[in-house]
Amino acid sequence: MPFYHKLGSIPHKRHTQFRKPDGSLYYEQLFGTIGFDGMSTNSYHEQRPTQVKAIKNQYSVAPKIAKSNNIQSYRFRGFQVKPESDYLDSRKTILVNKDCAIILAAPQQSTNDYFYKNTDADELIFIHKGSGKLRTHLGNLDFKYGDYLLIPRGIIYKIDFDSEDNRLFIVESHRPIYTPKRYRNWFGQLLEHSPFCERDIRRPEELETYNETGDFLMKVKKQGEIIEMVYATHPFDVVGYDGYNYPYAFSIHDFEPITGRVHQPPPVHQTFETDAFVVCSFVPRLYDYHPQAIPAPYNHSNIDSDEVLYYVDGDFMSRNDIEAGHISLHPAGIPHGPHPGATERSIGKTETEELAVMVDTFKPLMVTEEAMKIADDDYYKSWLE
Repeated sequence: MPFYHKLGSIPHKRHTQFRKPDGSLYYEQLFGTIGFDGMSTNSYHEQRPTQVKAIKNQYSVAPKIAKSNNIQSYRFRGFQVKPESDYLDSRKTILVNKDCAIILAAPQQSTNDYFYKNTDADELIFIHKGSGKLRTHLGNLDFKYGDYLLIPRGIIYKIDFDSEDNRLFIVESHRPIYTPKRYRNWFGQLLEHSPFCERDIRRPEELETYNETGDFLMKVKKQGEIIEMVYATHPFDVVGYDGYNYPYAFSIHDFEPITGRVHQPPPVHQTFETDAFVVCSFVPRLYDYHPQAIPAPYNHSNIDSDEVLYYVDGDFMSRNDIEAGHISLHPAGIPHGPHPGATERSIGKTETEELAVMVDTFKPLMVTEEAMKIADDDYYKSWLE
C-alpha cells in the first residue's frame, strides 16, 4: 500500500487558488480510483489536462483465445517471445481472464515518439532483463534487474531503456493492486512481521515539468483497444502533487523470506494482492530446519485457483528441466507437486538460490494463441515415473 508522498510545489490547502509567478492559475486535477473512495493524488498542472486536439487510429489489442476452458498443465518458454522494437507491439498476452492479463515483452527501443496510458488496469511490470528509467507525469523511477514497477491505472508514462536487451513479465490488473493487508496495521503501516517495509518502497523523486504546446501523441488503452489521441499540451506539465496514488518501485531482492522448521505454504511469499489474485516472490532463503524436514513442497490440489510461476533465476528445486524465462501453469481442478526425484533431492539441502514470481488467480485463466506458440504441450506428462 503506498503511503503519503509529496513532490514539487503545492498550495497550502486543497482546492484553493494556486498561482504562477505571472499571476495566472495552475490547474488542479484530482487523480483517483474507485470513484472518490480509493487512493488519490492532487496534482497541479501548467496547462489544462483536458485539451485533446484529435482522435486518430483505434485498433484492437485484445488477445486471441486458444483454450477458454483449460485444465491442462503447461510450460511456456518465455524467452522464445521474439524481441520487437516498439514497446506496445512487444507486449504478448499469454494468459488472461476477466480480472487480469499476464504478458511477456521483449522491447528493444524506448518509447520516444508517444506517451502511453492504460485506463483499463494497474500494471505490475517485473524487470527480468534490462535497466533504464520509468518516466511518468507524477515523476520518474530508475529500474534494473529484479525490480517490480507498480503503475496505477491512468498514469501517463514512457519507458527509457539503457539497451536493446530487455525482458519484462507484466501483470495487468482490473482491480487495484495493494500490499497484503495481513502485513498492515489499521493505519496502513507495514508491520514488524512483514517481509518488507516502507523503506524498501521507492517513490518518485524526480519530476519532469514541461510547459509546451503542440501535438503530443498519446496511446490510450481502453476496453482492449488502443486509441491514438493528440494532446495539445505536453502531458508532463505537473509542477507538484501530493497523495497516495502514484507509481512506485520495489525490488524482489529486498523481499525478506519467512522460513520455518517445516515447509512454509506459498502465502508467506506474498508480495502484492487484489481481491482477484495474489503475487508472490520466491527468493534465496534457508530451507526448513526440522531434522526430518522435506524442503520440497508437498503435493497439493489447485481447487480454487490457477497457479502461474515465472522462473527468473537459480535452480527451482521442485521442477525438472526448468530454465530462466519459463512459465508453468497449473490450473484449478487438478493436483500438482514436485517432479519425480525432486522430493528426494531436496532432503538434506540447507538453502536455495531460486528466484521466481508467482501469480495465483481466483478465476480460471484462458490460454492465448500467443501462449501456444511457445508452449510445451507434453508438460502435463512430466510427473509420470
